[in-house]
Amino acid sequence: MNAVEIEQSVSDLFDKPFEAETFVPDFLEAFGNKATVIKRLQSSTSLSEIDGAVLQRSNIHLKVCPEGHVHTVFNQLKASPATSKNKVKYVLATDGITVEAEDLSSNEPLVCDYKDFPNHFGYFLPLAGIETVKQIRDSSFDIRATSRLNRLYVELLKDNPGWGTAENSHQMNHFMARLIFCFFAEDTDIFRGDRLFTTTVEQMSERDSGNTHQVISEIFRSLNTKSADRSAEKLPRWTESFPYVNGGLFAGSVEVPRFSKIARSYLLHIGSLDWTKINPDIFGSMIQAVADEEERGALGMHYTSVPNILKVLNPLFLDDLREQLESAGDSSRTLLNLRKRISKIRVFDPACGSGNFLVIAYKQLREIENEINVRRGEVGRKSDIPLTNFRGIELRDFAAEIARLALIIAEYQCDLMYRGQKEAIDDFLPLDSQNWITCGNALKLDWLSICPQTSTNVVIQGIDLFDTPLDQAQVDFENEGGETFICGNPPYLGATWQSAEQKDDLKAIFDHRCKTWKSLDYVSGWFMKAADYAMHTPCAAAFVSTNSICQGQQVPILWPLIFSGGSKIIFAHTSFKWANLASHNAGVTVVIVGISTVDRKVRQLFSTASDGSDIVKAAENINAYLVAGKNIIIDKISTPSDDRAIMLWGNKPADGGHLLLNNQEAQNLIQKNPSASQFIRPFIGADEFINGIQRFCLWIPDERLEEAKGIPDIADRLIAVSQMRSKSTKRPTVEAANYPNKFVELRQTGDENIVVVPGVSSESREYLPCGVLEKGNILSNKNYAFYDAPLWNMAIIASRLHWVWIGTVCVRLEMRFSYSNTLGWNTFPIPSLTEKNKLDLTKCAEDILIAREVHFPATIADLYEPDLMPQNLRDAHDRNDEVLERIYIGRRFKNDTERLEKLFDLYAKMTGKK
Repeated sequence: MNAVEIEQSVSDLFDKPFEAETFVPDFLEAFGNKATVIKRLQSSTSLSEIDGAVLQRSNIHLKVCPEGHVHTVFNQLKASPATSKNKVKYVLATDGITVEAEDLSSNEPLVCDYKDFPNHFGYFLPLAGIETVKQIRDSSFDIRATSRLNRLYVELLKDNPGWGTAENSHQMNHFMARLIFCFFAEDTDIFRGDRLFTTTVEQMSERDSGNTHQVISEIFRSLNTKSADRSAEKLPRWTESFPYVNGGLFAGSVEVPRFSKIARSYLLHIGSLDWTKINPDIFGSMIQAVADEEERGALGMHYTSVPNILKVLNPLFLDDLREQLESAGDSSRTLLNLRKRISKIRVFDPACGSGNFLVIAYKQLREIENEINVRRGEVGRKSDIPLTNFRGIELRDFAAEIARLALIIAEYQCDLMYRGQKEAIDDFLPLDSQNWITCGNALKLDWLSICPQTSTNVVIQGIDLFDTPLDQAQVDFENEGGETFICGNPPYLGATWQSAEQKDDLKAIFDHRCKTWKSLDYVSGWFMKAADYAMHTPCAAAFVSTNSICQGQQVPILWPLIFSGGSKIIFAHTSFKWANLASHNAGVTVVIVGISTVDRKVRQLFSTASDGSDIVKAAENINAYLVAGKNIIIDKISTPSDDRAIMLWGNKPADGGHLLLNNQEAQNLIQKNPSASQFIRPFIGADEFINGIQRFCLWIPDERLEEAKGIPDIADRLIAVSQMRSKSTKRPTVEAANYPNKFVELRQTGDENIVVVPGVSSESREYLPCGVLEKGNILSNKNYAFYDAPLWNMAIIASRLHWVWIGTVCVRLEMRFSYSNTLGWNTFPIPSLTEKNKLDLTKCAEDILIAREVHFPATIADLYEPDLMPQNLRDAHDRNDEVLERIYIGRRFKNDTERLEKLFDLYAKMTGKK
């Protein structure tokens, strides 16, 4: 369940009459627990020793109690030994009148009326595996509003299917944007009167909802008509209280979809919410999914937390402004100059979605401006920061509308906070009709025509405030000499997941620059466009991206092109989880990269500490791998130049599965034909090695082929292999039809000792999986291997040093490590090793293998589960790292950053690169 679905379930539970007997199971179900889990929790073997209480380990201890006994029962739950023993996160007691709870991890209490509980449901989202952020916990309103609007949207489409078609989607989206504005305006006194919009709809529309659409249409018409013109427009008298809004929001068609009784009730319910609590950055990022049928099931998962956005905006420009504010002190002239600078700053998000980066940037600049006004004794001064300096491009129609609306709401809220309600309302209406959000494809549009060079007017306008196509007046930015900062979180999309249209977008950008662009992630287009933009006007740009653009094969394709235009990496944030509101924290691992043609004295490299805080390091240069060091590109090396073992692939069968057998098939074959056992060998792929899965293959030497054919089941399999290969479009495979007993690609005889390295493995383990296989095992082409090689080579593979290198320079499949012999092993810098070094490393590898044996039959997956790794195995790896790292620098490395910096330095010396 996502956050919006949970909110809906919680609201449904607390809106109905309280039933003591069913509250606990209903509550647990609302947070995503299955019926079988709930039944087990309520059984006689409950973990709680308190009569009638239910305890869910690592989650909640709760109980329904008699009226007036809530606080007493709450204290019993909190003091219960079972609560601490089972690591409970929350305790909760209720009598159907009051709810009392506490988050035991933060000691944050909650006491509220039973009916008011849905307004606090965000507090309990961790019960559903959603480790949310403080902004959501403090304001559950945005999720509640999104949930209600989603219900209304779906209900309206039931009775107005034509409004959901591609031709009419803009009209429906426009209608929803108008509703959101009305709800906000009536609760903030922009509309004068008590809930003017909702009350008018409730009073003037019929209970059977027959004329609801007509009432709303007349309200919309009044909002687009000046007071002096209303009599001529023959508007109903009951619309006279509505102000003139302008700005294009209510211009054009005022057609409204028809409302069923259910839709009307949803509308009135939405109007009963307190829209003063809206957070435009949170609400906007969630509501954008309402209008997209494919994304509707993911409502709430697109929220980007303010701390994450500030990871982009702070080093991009906000930190510098705050430093100037700090150094300005109370100097009136210096503060005035800083305010002028701020008023001319342009923030441009060419993948703006619902505008959350722009909204946060605007709020932060207003906060700094207000502090300047306070120090200059000008409290309440009207802002010099125009919304037109916050520009965006967004592909989706509804998100673009919401982005504009979110900025308008943010401006009002800032005016309310820094100037007061009267001034905020007086300056709010009528809205400005200038547009600053363009609806279009950012990779096809000319960014200079949307966010032009200083003193140049805008050429492309997209839609105006909300509706008018391209023919509106141009926006004059009023920022002669201003700075431009580009930012955002563009779509990532690896090469495999791109549509034909998206491929064409990248082709238009890269095809004339290089021929290997097809493996680039979609987000690469934004980086290249930003670098091109910077060649025409000074600017700095920073985007969130999947870390794959700074790893493996994409680095030598993308980054030389960016660097060739004069851009440099001015700051970066190494890999961290970009969490959202999906269940179980299903965030993606990302990096942040800031580039500019304007150099900075100090470049900043950020990383995340174990406690979640940011660590920042000053660097003279940051390379494309996000390492403090020279701009070096790691190239494949076909053969190592030192005495390390040569690493090869395993064997590729290309057999249609006919040479391979699962455990049961192998047993059946041997049971039926005992002599077949001599032709069956263990077959080890990456999955088999890591997870201990048994699999086998037929391994038949040429000299024993006729003997093997004498076994009918084997003969049938060989015929099937020949038939499959003969139909292949690949010449080597067709030729291999003549020897069906052999794998198409052979790299072993079957009598070697093997050090195995899986080709693909999870990034969550602290060490790369590797190990030793005895003679007789056959490796699949999903593995790499050393055949009959000295064991000290395995000690290097099993080190943290090598893990860091592979994670940085090799390709990633999603987030999993994809090993490479030519890019990962052959390029790995190894100092010259003495014989003693090799003996020490051999002993370390043996100790790792012995430590594993103690836990037989545990698999590699079991042993290297990050939180469950056996201590003796961890100690063995630690000794291995100690020995190896002392060979490199005479001591242990402090962290992975230091490891990488040393490895890149050694790589440069090893290859002669400067």
